Amino acid sequence: MINRVDRLRAALDATDLDALLVSNAHNRRYLSGFTGTSGWLLVSQDAAMVATDFRYWEQVANQAPEFGLYKQEGALAAWLPGFLAPLGGQKIGFESTDVSVASHKQLRDVIAGMAPAQRPSLLQVEGVVERLRSVKDADEIDALERAVHVGDAAFAHVAERIEPGWPETRVAWEIEKYARENGAEAMSFPTIVGSGPWGAMPHCYPRANPIAAGEPIVIDMGVVVDGYCSDMTRTIVVGEADDRFQQLYDIVLVAQETAEETIETGMSGAVAHQIAHDIIERAGYGENFGHGLGHGVGLEIHEHPRVGKTSDDAIEEGMVITVEPGIYIPGWGGIRIEDMGVMEDGKYRNFTTAPKLRMLGA
Repeated sequence: MINRVDRLRAALDATDLDALLVSNAHNRRYLSGFTGTSGWLLVSQDAAMVATDFRYWEQVANQAPEFGLYKQEGALAAWLPGFLAPLGGQKIGFESTDVSVASHKQLRDVIAGMAPAQRPSLLQVEGVVERLRSVKDADEIDALERAVHVGDAAFAHVAERIEPGWPETRVAWEIEKYARENGAEAMSFPTIVGSGPWGAMPHCYPRANPIAAGEPIVIDMGVVVDGYCSDMTRTIVVGEADDRFQQLYDIVLVAQETAEETIETGMSGAVAHQIAHDIIERAGYGENFGHGLGHGVGLEIHEHPRVGKTSDDAIEEGMVITVEPGIYIPGWGGIRIEDMGVMEDGKYRNFTTAPKLRMLGA
């Protein structure tokens, strides 16, 4: 994890900050390896510390040996002054998107009560570690690929077994059961299963309703392996697909695969999104594709960058992103196809191997 800390120090050096107080659990894990549910990191140019309570002291020693351990004992006011005192007079950033108004007031009150010589300045920052996390290293890419492969296998295992009459909830459960029995430590998010008109809602939830033959079924799922998430969507039909399904599926598939072949490093998220959106719009369904083309994935299921209509995020080498266009017709259903891959040598390398349907010669 030392290289990640060095990258953070370089980022701090480019700002007006002397140190960063890290409270976000994913950022804490990314920088230190510590996976406990409670604790703070303090990273300066000269030191890297974990502050946590008795429950995690041994865990910190095992998972974050390069970090010093500061033992929390008692309430915040009892231990925080000692934790921050070595940085008296310096500027410490805190993660404003992770700290509640009440916690911020508590931090301010504790610092205000410190001796003037030991009192640091507390400044709010956003996205410092998240931007570092958006470019994955080799270990992260390996974990993400393994997560994708477990998810692909879980989908394939269930998709070939679905029959008319299965409730959507059974599909979701069978996917999770297989995933957990075959290497997943958790699901990335509650599995989405939407059959027929229900699938017209991009983030619907599985119901007890039975699946009917011939209707589209949107399955959006992901698993967690070694802390890293996967994300994949496929749309299938149990039985015979009708002409409308075949036509719409081909439009989405062409948009999805064209985007994957065309996206390059240096593009903005908006330009990447427009590649797929233009194809769907020319087919007459632009208004039926209302969400972004994709997003970054890592320790969290949605990370920087955002790949969407208004995104000016730059797509960089080493970023892992999804490509997931869709068409949604109220009263009929939805079609979404989603892969996940890495920007490598300037192009998009797809991780996802779950099969896609081939309908009208696409």
